[in-house]
Amino acid sequence: PGIIILREGTDTSQGTPQLVSNINACQAVADAVRTTLGPRGMDKLVATGPKTVISNDGATIMKLLEIAHPAAKTLVDISMSQDLAVGDGTTSVVLLAAEILTKLKPLVEEGMSPTRMIKTIREAGRLAVEKVASLAVKADQETMLLKCASTALNSKLISSHQDLFAPMVVSAVTKLHATGNLDEIQDWVAIKQIPGGDVRQSFLVEGVAFKKTFSYAGFEQMTKKFTNPKILLL
Repeated sequence: PGIIILREGTDTSQGTPQLVSNINACQAVADAVRTTLGPRGMDKLVATGPKTVISNDGATIMKLLEIAHPAAKTLVDISMSQDLAVGDGTTSVVLLAAEILTKLKPLVEEGMSPTRMIKTIREAGRLAVEKVASLAVKADQETMLLKCASTALNSKLISSHQDLFAPMVVSAVTKLHATGNLDEIQDWVAIKQIPGGDVRQSFLVEGVAFKKTFSYAGFEQMTKKFTNPKILLL
């Protein structure tokens, strides 16, 4: 048999003790972001060298945590996936996964097969989705979208400007949905950051926007606006 050389201090445990250790590591990560959940969630101060970040956004905090445990890193991965796919609920998915593992911990210690537990979890997830679908009620689409956008902005730095950005987001998404491009929203929506000014000066451009700075001699006399131009694409 081959000889495997491990670094000093490497943990080589396996079996049930290792499964319990993995669950404990995931619980520790979830406890770090648990108090940031909800409208009364508290901010966390994360210092990484000279850089200090204050946030209650789950994805931001998970990204800054220096997690070395392989199992605990999966919570960071699901948080990032949630952020990319939905843009909200990053803390909720971490806490939900940790709570499921907490409930399974006694079963692991009793020796139940992990395969059987996974099968049961998937069945429970299917039943939960069906139950939520049965409880769904119809509502005015625009009003509901505005509420959803405002809720998603609660944990962001611009939460105090929901009245400006929530309608802006809904308008952009609605227009993409009308043209059938909603699935490629990451490719069709871009955010241009211009230094200076106030956040309340942000606005939605219904078209293509180019970041152009006039800094050369005589730029005052150059035409700044074209109406109904003919554009050649090479």
